[in-house]
Amino acid sequence: MNVRAEVLIYIIVMALVTYLVRMLPMVLIREKIKNRFIISFLYYVPYAVLSAMVIPTIFFASGSLVSAIVGFLVATLLSLFGRGLVTVASLSCVSVFLTELLLKYLG
Repeated sequence: MNVRAEVLIYIIVMALVTYLVRMLPMVLIREKIKNRFIISFLYYVPYAVLSAMVIPTIFFASGSLVSAIVGFLVATLLSLFGRGLVTVASLSCVSVFLTELLLKYLG
């Protein structure tokens, strides 16, 4: 089997899996969910998944662990003070960059 056929099969399988994951809850659960625990659980699932995907990447994306921690702390503090996404992302990137420069010149 050539590479194009394999890639096409992979894309079809991924499309089917994605479709099933999105379609099955709509088909299987027809009435409104009234259980408070399930509602609160489903409310926080996207935040938990996003955190699980992003936080490990933060610590491995920069050149050193020190600059990653500085960027993480800046992003955390700015978000706790209610700053927007663009501000948090921009200033945390700048802090990582400046920390890397400082570490380069000191070390």
